[in-house]
Amino acid sequence: MPKKNNGIRFSSLFQPAQVICRTQQTDRDAILLDLLRLLAYEHGIGNVDEAYQAVLARENEIPTIVGPGIAMPHARLEAIDSIVVGVATSEKGIIYDRKKTDNPIKLIILTLVPKAAPGAYLQAISSLAKICQDPSTAEVVAGLADAEKVWSFFEQGGLNLPDHLSARDIMEPVTLKLQEQDTLERAIDMFVRHGLNELPVLDKDGDLIGVVSTYEFLRVCLPDYVLWMEDLTPIMNFQPFAEILRKESKTWLTEIMTSEYAIVEETAPAVQVAKEITRQHADRAYVVRGKKLVGIVSLATFLSKILRE
Repeated sequence: MPKKNNGIRFSSLFQPAQVICRTQQTDRDAILLDLLRLLAYEHGIGNVDEAYQAVLARENEIPTIVGPGIAMPHARLEAIDSIVVGVATSEKGIIYDRKKTDNPIKLIILTLVPKAAPGAYLQAISSLAKICQDPSTAEVVAGLADAEKVWSFFEQGGLNLPDHLSARDIMEPVTLKLQEQDTLERAIDMFVRHGLNELPVLDKDGDLIGVVSTYEFLRVCLPDYVLWMEDLTPIMNFQPFAEILRKESKTWLTEIMTSEYAIVEETAPAVQVAKEITRQHADRAYVVRGKKLVGIVSLATFLSKILRE
């Protein structure tokens, strides 16, 4: 059974002995292997080669650069029952992602989490969110003279793993939305252009006031009596759709949007996202701060972040 990490300090996840200070390696993969060998010696993490391949598989797919000059590679392992962390610093910085050569990495925080610990890696990232966004962090830590000072940086920062993941830890930004003054015509255009089946509707203040979905569109086109018709001959040529098309530029979204959708506060536990998605038979949840829409969690994103990251 994985150990519970509630309320523990991030610095308790490693010791100075698990820090490679001012590495002379310039190759990303070589540094990762050095860290894994160190953790195997200090902690016991099972088969080093398997762990190495697991880390590389993730980093080659999507390099986990989490802040200016900071990378936080990770893997889920069956051989451990609690989070294991190793840290490496590089004064000169290394090219971590060949597609992003303008962001040399000076601080690498390797995080290994139990395979049976949903969301553990995201908890670790959440605890480091503030320092990851500080542009000076990597430079400061890379300039420290020894492993003890590197460990002390995290200890003195008072960084704690959160008691639980919240909706804001797993949400994604809102990139596509509709405004209350938009028409059905615009909604259909966006559904088709972006391959979507649902879009949030906001008022002029950015408050979420409803959702327009392709299901609602079909419901408007096909009223209840049509659903009970055995003989569809009278509407074989999509007559209800033709009627909607004639009015699409004059039909306001407020006339067809629904107020039935999955919604959670950004501070709500991530498990509540799953509850609301299930309760509403939805494939996404809308995350709000008060009434303002701040993010979206799709079911696919939820499963990926909780069960695979």
